[in-house]
Amino acid sequence: MEVSYIAYRFEVEPRELGTEILIAELAEKAFESFEESENGVSAYVQKSLWSEDILDGVQILGSSDFKISYIVEDIEQINWNEEWEKNFNPIDVDGVCYVRAPFHEKTSAKYDIVIEPKMSFGTGHHETTYMMIRHILQNEMADKVVLDMGCGTAILGILASMRGAKQVDAIDIDNWCYLNSIENAERNACNNMAIFEGDASILTKEEKYDIILANINRNILLNDMATYVQCLKPAGSIYFSGFYTEDIPYIKEEAAKQGLEYISQLEKNNWVSLKFNKA
Repeated sequence: MEVSYIAYRFEVEPRELGTEILIAELAEKAFESFEESENGVSAYVQKSLWSEDILDGVQILGSSDFKISYIVEDIEQINWNEEWEKNFNPIDVDGVCYVRAPFHEKTSAKYDIVIEPKMSFGTGHHETTYMMIRHILQNEMADKVVLDMGCGTAILGILASMRGAKQVDAIDIDNWCYLNSIENAERNACNNMAIFEGDASILTKEEKYDIILANINRNILLNDMATYVQCLKPAGSIYFSGFYTEDIPYIKEEAAKQGLEYISQLEKNNWVSLKFNKA
């Protein structure tokens, strides 16, 4: 699959928080993939979807709290399949879960997950995805109804399905992620998964989920947490990730307001994943 792209190379100060917010805002535009760097982030958009006003409405660019500059480059005819074959290495989580691409050899791991990453988020390499995988491995999934919110490649929902979940709903706002998740669910024979394109607004207020997995970012989690909790059954568990250690107080404060009880956390390279239960 060869497609022409335009790359925006952003330099961001302060980098960690600014990059997180910038990616969240750009993801609502036509940008399909992001590559973080020491100084900021590169964002990629297909030429066919690009317009001169593509950055209009990206609020952080006008914020006095951040210093952001960027350059724009044409990237001709990238063969993403070749790029992934060169750069996508298998992931081994605790010797139990192995995440690989179709061109890697099958392993004897208990959970051998095959994904075609393409341009989607959530290959297992990022600390937050890795920690969420560990949460799923360490907690009971059998016969549970699970929501994978902001699913990316649907890797978390796929693992929950493999661990015996009764039903898995996976949702992502990005069309590429939505289509890729459908392919990955089929590739891993997860016949009890339903994939949806959208955000928290498509969720109903019905208390239907035993477990919610939300690996997104701090701002979206804070904004949508009340909606997630409405969908969570009493005594259900919710797992959050996509934020830094310094964001923990904000997440815990909002969780307490929504009637969630803090249970535990995982940390990896200043990234955090938190578990809460609903009273």
